[in-house]
Amino acid sequence: MEKEIKMLMVQAKIELARLEAESPAKDVAGKAIGKHGLPYITAIVVIGVIASIFLDESKMAAVMGLLGASLTALISMLNGIAGTAPKQERPEFEVIKTLIDRLDKLADKAEPMAVTVDGERVTVRKGEDVVITGKGK
Repeated sequence: MEKEIKMLMVQAKIELARLEAESPAKDVAGKAIGKHGLPYITAIVVIGVIASIFLDESKMAAVMGLLGASLTALISMLNGIAGTAPKQERPEFEVIKTLIDRLDKLADKAEPMAVTVDGERVTVRKGEDVVITGKGK
C-alpha cells in the first residue's frame, strides 16, 4: 500500500511538471508574480522605513522619490508581464487630447469677467460674484 501511495505521488508530481511545462508564459509569469512580487515590493517599503529612521529630513525627499519611482517601475513591469495593464501605443497623445477636451469645456463654461476702475476703487465682476477693492468701498 505504501508503495502505491508513493507511486501515485510521483505520478502526480510528473503530471504537475508536465502541466507547468505546457502552460503559456503569461500563466507562468502570473504565478511567479503571485509568489515573489509581494516580497520584493515589501522589501522596498521596508528599506524606505529604515531609511526614514536614519536619514536627515533634507535627504529623505530624494530617497523617498527614488523608492517611489522604483516601486512604480516594479509594479508596471509586473503588470506588463501578467498582462493586466492595458498597452497604450502613445499615452502622451491620450493625455494631451484629454487636456484639450477639458480646456475646451472650461472655456465654454467660463463666465465673462468685467473690471471697472474708478479712481482708487477697483470692481471685479464675474457672474454673480463681485469683489470691490481700494479706498472708499
